[in-house]
Amino acid sequence: MPKTNLVQDELELRPRISVIGVGGAGGNAVNNMIRAKLEGVEFLIANTDAQALTQSLVPKERRIQLGLSVTQGLGAGSKPDVGRASAEESIEEILDLIKGSNMLFITAGMGGGTGSGAAPVIARAAREMGILTVGVVTKPFNFEGAHRSRTAEGATDELQQYVDTLIIIPNQNLFRLANERTTFADAFKMADDVLYSGVRGVTDLMIMPGLINLDFADIRAVMAEMGKAMMGTGEAEGERRALDAAEAAISNPLLDDVSMKGARGVLINITGGYDMTLYEVDEAANRIREDVDSDANIIFGSTFDERLNGRMRVSVVATGIGAVPAGAYSNQQRPAVAAQASDAIGIARPVTSNNMFSTFSGFNSSATQTPTTTIAETIRD
Repeated sequence: MPKTNLVQDELELRPRISVIGVGGAGGNAVNNMIRAKLEGVEFLIANTDAQALTQSLVPKERRIQLGLSVTQGLGAGSKPDVGRASAEESIEEILDLIKGSNMLFITAGMGGGTGSGAAPVIARAAREMGILTVGVVTKPFNFEGAHRSRTAEGATDELQQYVDTLIIIPNQNLFRLANERTTFADAFKMADDVLYSGVRGVTDLMIMPGLINLDFADIRAVMAEMGKAMMGTGEAEGERRALDAAEAAISNPLLDDVSMKGARGVLINITGGYDMTLYEVDEAANRIREDVDSDANIIFGSTFDERLNGRMRVSVVATGIGAVPAGAYSNQQRPAVAAQASDAIGIARPVTSNNMFSTFSGFNSSATQTPTTTIAETIRD
């Protein structure tokens, strides 16, 4: 058989993983993932706002104008009912684009119109097609008011009924890492990076070279019908790089206040260069195992990335988890510097390590980028 056919067959046999950004916040998250050059996934975007669609980095054929007859392309006006009706009007186009996907990440901002209303409709349709469906959503800042917060809570509860796994990122938690110099755009990149790192952690296990690669059935075993989840990624170098990376991965201050203790499923991906040792892999995996239930279904994989020589990266997806008691963290606390926020919640912050929250895991926050959205467009819908 010609070599080109072998390559084609390999690509066709890979699981198809799609990421759809719904509404303004979801669209921005997808744009950031595209800028970070995430491989192995197909990006989609769905919005009621025609202008926002034109600014997307997603190819035109994978952009979905929701509810053209309902909204005339002018957005949902922060009304979830309009977002829901718009998604239902465009459901056939949505189904055509997600058809054939094995796994679908749905990212959206809860509290507005399009994300709150359309995301549950898309999730329900995906689950009915047998697609493993993961929601990654943000909840509003306190300054956005009680009405938007109530809308977000209702939309999140509805979405959870239809997704296999749900990761929640309260925007208020960004204050745990931000300081007076943190720009608004960089703050949102911190939140977007939870999605980026989670998707990369899953795809790397299936497509990157390694000694322990996983197949899609392993991923489904950990994430199907598991409810709330957390994702984290840590990178470190130096003598303690294995432990430091593992501790950074399980200490995620941006997520909803959840604990790994009761996790029913755990996916661990340990990545390093060809200098990564067996002892280090064992050390990192056992550090994570210490924090989860002894009966949890732990799926482990290890991959190589020659760019990580001298460093290790640990990614964790913990599913079927319970909530931390109210008041365990204070969303109101605003530290003077990001380092104080890390110390306050117990994140390992060694001099030689970087976790995803300080490096944005591939996002170049110092790069000059032409702004395409206003602040209002960033947090609405």
